[in-house]
Amino acid sequence: MSVYLDASILLRVVLDQPEQLEGWRKLETGVASALTEVESLRTLDRLRLTTDLDETGLAERRRLVYALTEEMELVEVSRPILDRAAGAFPVTVGTLDAIHLSTALAWQEARQEDITFATHDRRLASAARAVGLEVVGT
Repeated sequence: MSVYLDASILLRVVLDQPEQLEGWRKLETGVASALTEVESLRTLDRLRLTTDLDETGLAERRRLVYALTEEMELVEVSRPILDRAAGAFPVTVGTLDAIHLSTALAWQEARQEDITFATHDRRLASAARAVGLEVVGT
């Protein structure tokens, strides 16, 4: 099974938070936007400034983000993906969510293979369902 992983899935693992996506390490194909890596690293930097995450903890978590994304198929944010993200969706979505949805849909169409959308974000999960994707994680 191929699964699109958004930053919320990755961050729960990196931050060792509860209710991580069950069996996510056993995925056949993990797919993510290159945006997921950026979102994850920005979140870690924000946590360094707003919590007690020290430089050593930050460095270890950044290393883990890079190690985990290296195991995934990262999809670059291309012009066609941005064009699709700029278009209409059946529900209201923000810019980053539109890019994630567009990336998952583009991957699915290019491979002619269904992809499951994994997120812990309820609003993004609803949007993914609205465009016809199976959703896990919420």
